[in-house]
Amino acid sequence: MSLLFRKTWKLGPLRLNFTQGGLSSWSLRIGRWSWNSRTRAHRVDLPGPWSWKQNKGGGNKS
Repeated sequence: MSLLFRKTWKLGPLRLNFTQGGLSSWSLRIGRWSWNSRTRAHRVDLPGPWSWKQNKGGGNKS
């Protein structure tokens, strides 16, 4: 088992996530809606333990 370095800075609705190698991702949270730069997923918190997530643009691939 190894130790991992992780740090998050919160600047209002912006969150910067750092690892040992530097900035790993950033996310934006406004109310119940959030977006993450690494996964490029939109997420909406729903009442209770539920949430809704739309992955990488959300378009259907044929």
